[in-house]
Amino acid sequence: MSYSLPIETDRLTLRRYVEDDYDDLLKLQSNPDVTRFLLYDVRTPEQVKQALTGRLADVPMDTDGQALTAAVIRRDTGQHVGEVTLFVNNAEQRTGELGYVFHPESHGHGYAAEAAVELLRLGFEELGMHRIIARLDYRNTGSVKLLQRLGLREEAHFVRNEYLKGEWTDELVFAMLADEWNKRS
Repeated sequence: MSYSLPIETDRLTLRRYVEDDYDDLLKLQSNPDVTRFLLYDVRTPEQVKQALTGRLADVPMDTDGQALTAAVIRRDTGQHVGEVTLFVNNAEQRTGELGYVFHPESHGHGYAAEAAVELLRLGFEELGMHRIIARLDYRNTGSVKLLQRLGLREEAHFVRNEYLKGEWTDELVFAMLADEWNKRS
């Protein structure tokens, strides 16, 4: 199956990263408020260059471990507000994982929900995924609320499952199946 970018919503454009997005990605990945609950810490300019290079590739999304990361841009201003990612966890089993990272100043405007729902749609409707999960630090209450609003259900709470930035933390796993996606109103 294939997918197409860009994706236009009422307020956002989800598109492939381009070289000119370096400064926006640096601003995102070098902010400690952004990386607080992520598996990586604040990134250096060189690490951001490497991350951008990975985001520039045209990914077929048919092999375990591949990831499609889309820059999320406000249509009215052209401002980069964050990114959404869909990972292929197991191509044979048609399972994926949703991820997202947004600038703190863009929180509370519904951008993450508007963008994430499009990646769920892409995963289920264009790529034919059977199941999409999201994993997160249990302390990230904003992300928990977002996943609940999107209709994902909490499936697991792993106690002290991740050693993150010098401490053990709990991990939550949310999930949605294709038939649940199809039943959304």
